[in-house]
Amino acid sequence: MSKNRYSKEMTQGLERTPNRAMLRAIGFSDDDFSKPLIGIASAGAELSPCNIHHDDLAAMAKKAIRETDAVPMKYNTFVVTDGEAMGHEGMKASLISREVIADTIELVTRGHQLDAILGIGGCDKTIPGTVMPMARLNRPSIFCYGGTIKAGRYKDKAIDIVSAFEAVGAYSNGRISEEERHGIECAACPGAGACGGMYTANTMAAAVEALGLSLPGSASIPAVDPEKTEHISQSVKALMGMIEADIRPRDILTRKAFENSIRTVMALGGSTNSVLHLLALAHEAEVPLSIGDFNAFYDTTPILTDMKPAGRFVMEDLHRVGGVPVVMKMLLEEGLLHGDCLTCTGKTLEENLAGVRVALEGQEVIRPFTNPERKTGPIAILEGNLAPEGAVLKTCGLSLSSHEGPARVFDGEDEAMKAIMAGTIKQGDVVVIRYEGPKGGPGMREMLAPTAAIAGQGLAGKVALITDGRFSGGSHGLIVGHVSPEAQTGGPLAALRDGDRITIDLEKKSLNVALGDREITKRLENWRPRDTGYNRGALAKFAKLAASASQGAVTS
Repeated sequence: MSKNRYSKEMTQGLERTPNRAMLRAIGFSDDDFSKPLIGIASAGAELSPCNIHHDDLAAMAKKAIRETDAVPMKYNTFVVTDGEAMGHEGMKASLISREVIADTIELVTRGHQLDAILGIGGCDKTIPGTVMPMARLNRPSIFCYGGTIKAGRYKDKAIDIVSAFEAVGAYSNGRISEEERHGIECAACPGAGACGGMYTANTMAAAVEALGLSLPGSASIPAVDPEKTEHISQSVKALMGMIEADIRPRDILTRKAFENSIRTVMALGGSTNSVLHLLALAHEAEVPLSIGDFNAFYDTTPILTDMKPAGRFVMEDLHRVGGVPVVMKMLLEEGLLHGDCLTCTGKTLEENLAGVRVALEGQEVIRPFTNPERKTGPIAILEGNLAPEGAVLKTCGLSLSSHEGPARVFDGEDEAMKAIMAGTIKQGDVVVIRYEGPKGGPGMREMLAPTAAIAGQGLAGKVALITDGRFSGGSHGLIVGHVSPEAQTGGPLAALRDGDRITIDLEKKSLNVALGDREITKRLENWRPRDTGYNRGALAKFAKLAASASQGAVTS
């Protein structure tokens, strides 16, 4: 098969004389018109530490591709960075950016008839947003992670961005001084790279590595590590091999590959956002995957790492002891992964892991199966009369398996945050934040600010929080998100009132309110959707098109 299968439609033949004329203006020569065109989709932007260095990585990729029999064509996607968007209107744009990034890559690839994609992403939405169009277009593709940030240090203690969020609650509650709060703020993010714990960016980088669409070991390399140069070079080599062998994303993104990815995320103690993004990616790959499927992996996968936010370590610590491949090798040896899955290297997952050595002595980052961090996974799916389509519970750091308490109901994050900061939330309460779902937000904001403020006030695990919004990978405590159907579509959350008794039961995997079906129906008789205030533009489009969180909040 021709290596320039798609680009020849733009570069070959008499009628393409004008097309070639324009390409000559950007540096093409006669020889280039018969070579495959490789799109380098960079999420580089001077907006955040997660993405500040991506164009440097793209420049490395361009050089490596030029040294092969192919032509690089670099362009930029964009980024909405969760840490900076958190707690205000900007977070409404975050999940929407995933869809727009995917559409951007699709449109550039189709519009310029590119033969392959090398995608560079490095934060919560640029990772799934870059990989989703690879599955959608099904042209040879590989993903390169921008890398994790190194830990900050304050008073000889390792800290990170979640330390800064939790400092808000700690300061407001008088637990730390202004000097300490300012010191944490200044030290939390020391340079380039995505948030350092097993938060969403690192979780999704690991998920894509486990899927087989990025190189083994690449998810844990710190952004500023010299090893990044070799990672880019080897990714280009692998992509050229995929073009030569005509290996495409859907050859890799099989049901078994998704099972490998979910299992790996569970073992790493990953973010609840992985549920949303893996459902969306499976949708693009046309692989059957439902939200309820995650429970089988929760039940049978121990957490094997002691990673932040609930644990002690960050991604660079995991890299120091062998990275994701060590955890995957352990899972494979226990018969918990499908070793026959094809990967971007042209080898199977088992072949990729053949030389990986599991040596757990002398380190505490990765735990053995005989002494796991937790016997079951970090993500459980709950159902019940508050969540007929499902909800997502994060278990990391939890010491209890159930909670019953009175509802404190808030229509939106801002209203809830005021109550939390005012100190009106008491031990035993169930904070309900509704109208923050995909349609109701719109955009399904993350609730890191409320959960961090609760933790900072010393109430983590003593107060439950449920929402039709979602959580940052940095959130911890007794938290349930993605409650579906959402309040904006008339889901049961819309019927709740202050004082209603809510029960969260992990063992039964249930989320219920002590109301009968008739009472819920009666309360909703005169209910109407809220006016979100967004009647045009990207947010209005998303509100109109977005599917339920239980379906990945996809728009197509």
